[in-house]
Amino acid sequence: MSDQAEKLRKKLKTIESTPAKTIAVVSGKGGVGKSNITVNTAFSLVQKGYKVLIFDFDIGMGNINVLLGTDTKYTISDYIEKNIPFNEIIFPGPNNISYISAGNGFSEVLELDNIFVQRLLEELEELQYQYDFILFDMGAGATNANLQILFSVDDIFVVTTPEPTSITDAYSMMKYIVLKSKENNLFLICNRSEREKEGILTLNRLQTVMKNFMNKDIYSLGILPEDSHVRKAVIRQVPFYTEFPSSSVSVKLEKIVQNYLGKKQYAISSTQSNPFIRKLRSFFER
Repeated sequence: MSDQAEKLRKKLKTIESTPAKTIAVVSGKGGVGKSNITVNTAFSLVQKGYKVLIFDFDIGMGNINVLLGTDTKYTISDYIEKNIPFNEIIFPGPNNISYISAGNGFSEVLELDNIFVQRLLEELEELQYQYDFILFDMGAGATNANLQILFSVDDIFVVTTPEPTSITDAYSMMKYIVLKSKENNLFLICNRSEREKEGILTLNRLQTVMKNFMNKDIYSLGILPEDSHVRKAVIRQVPFYTEFPSSSVSVKLEKIVQNYLGKKQYAISSTQSNPFIRKLRSFFER
């Protein structure tokens, strides 16, 4: 009887609540500052009163806990391999941030039995009603381990730098996403730009080629400058947004977050719908 009551309580909660906005932060290659942008975007959202969870999906190379200056007892791998309860792999970070650390073995999740898959989906579904935003820090490139999440989230932040190789890789990543799923909203961020004009040219170039060759409109969120405060914050294992709030990179990040929140795509159409879980479940059931 108690189990039925608990299921009913959860059902009523999902009807009355709005699911979290889900965002995947990706890059075509490593080393462009993707994880740093994920962490500092989360802190900007928390400062605005939102409840935020960072889910580190850079399996085997996750560094969210390092950037936060914290450590965790369990990771997502422990949840999979040792059957650790899901709520025990969610850890508190500074300023009321919550996060889940990456771990080895998550690439095997799609090969596991249906019982485990259903358990994971139920956990993620309930998790969505505990937060306003869930930010997935994805591994660099497109791998089988993260595609289901990538194609199911509401929005995707694509991080590039002005370097030609980074631009090419960002285009390849976006092209791959669009070919697989045209529904995702793609948002561009240019990081580590020495000059504003350089960043603008980078974003314009990517927007143009995606429109011309893929017939896909890409939203430009903004440019983050090369700033020594970022390195200082990483060394101190603190977010630059809170440690150096007046720095040029923090000011620009704030504009990026404001730009995102101002987009029409931010609004969730129905409080009773949950497109993230619906799409994720359809991928698992294929």
